[in-house]
Amino acid sequence: MSTETLHTSDQPATERTPATRTGLLIIGASQAGVQLAVSLRALGFDEHITLLGDEDHRPYQRPALSKEFLQGTMESESLIFRSNDYWAEHNVSLVKGERIVRIDKDADGSGVAHASSGASFPFTRLALTVGARARRMDVEGSDLDRVLYLRNADDALELKARIGEAQDVVIVGGGFIGLEAASSLQKLGKNVTVLEYGPRLVGRAVGEETADYFLRAHRERGLDIRLSTALRRFVPDADGRTVAGVELPDGTVLPAQIVIIGIGVIPNTDLAEQLGLAVDNGIVVDRYALASDGTTVAVGDCANMPNPVPGSAPGERIRLESVNNAVEQAKVAAYSLTGRREEYAGIPWFWSNQADLKLQIAGLCSGHDQTVVRRDDERGKFSVLYYRAGQIIAADCVNAPLDFMAVKNALARAQNIPAEAASDPAAALKTITIDN
Repeated sequence: MSTETLHTSDQPATERTPATRTGLLIIGASQAGVQLAVSLRALGFDEHITLLGDEDHRPYQRPALSKEFLQGTMESESLIFRSNDYWAEHNVSLVKGERIVRIDKDADGSGVAHASSGASFPFTRLALTVGARARRMDVEGSDLDRVLYLRNADDALELKARIGEAQDVVIVGGGFIGLEAASSLQKLGKNVTVLEYGPRLVGRAVGEETADYFLRAHRERGLDIRLSTALRRFVPDADGRTVAGVELPDGTVLPAQIVIIGIGVIPNTDLAEQLGLAVDNGIVVDRYALASDGTTVAVGDCANMPNPVPGSAPGERIRLESVNNAVEQAKVAAYSLTGRREEYAGIPWFWSNQADLKLQIAGLCSGHDQTVVRRDDERGKFSVLYYRAGQIIAADCVNAPLDFMAVKNALARAQNIPAEAASDPAAALKTITIDN
């Protein structure tokens, strides 16, 4: 394990057992948790806040872990959200390395959270920003050394510490994390093979045209990508403890001194279930980020909310895994905690940087019945616009930030971008946007 951490020498002593009840206990020192604390202070919330995380790191940004941090172009200190001075000046106690295992809560929303260390954290209100955990793979050899995941800072630090010893890397999973890590490791000179069980890359997030574009682009850049490929077992080396390869169903063995598994995440709902909150692919919340008890708020990757996209079917719910969602939903939760009601009404958007391919997604493409492809190979630009009943609902944009902004703005303003006019790749989308 690398000695590099996300600590700094000015880190104050961690508060383990607050002497007095905190006004708000935020469990989960995540993007959502940090934003919730920051938004509450901006709204004038003046009660004490405790921001508690189970990692022994200061709150940090996750997206760079599979890209700049892994490549060595970003130092750990650059990942940190806020300085220690900020938390002290804003009456926020930052608690690291404490895992909450039980919560006793009263009907008014107050209670006491109990940590595995024995520490207790009494609170007046509770927020769950507990995120999601990496989905584990249960096949023969999955417990071998150097079979790794890439979800949090410890995962990234371990991978950085070990990558110098490896030349061949197998990545299981062709989603965003898998492709970002593959691109980063290829840039570091590694031989990288990506195994995707499904018939296309990034199958849950983008449409067929975008998936095909990324498949061709990555193969042209030298990645060995194998679709519709299962995995029989991880092959140990002579000592029986360390991975040496990956065996496919046909008996083929791919050499690998490191394997990275990226097959999705599972929302952390254990505490919510223990509290008796409604859970369904995440903690069920309303448009104000309130859980089923009416007092607890839940925000970010762990929260299942009504679909905020205009025109969504009544009762449709989604769980979004994105920085933008964590930020925007945290703002809504902050309003709820201060007695106001502001509905979540943002347009979902996402991004993924893979080598020189900068993907930006606006909206959600599920349920589309028409696509328009805009392609400019000379400039390396590619966009797919998605329509339902003639109305723009989403776009995947690769190296095409102007297309992304035009669609994002149109969705936010309930405008349309006519498909026929958009099919001309030379047309600037913002100039053909119309009011409905």
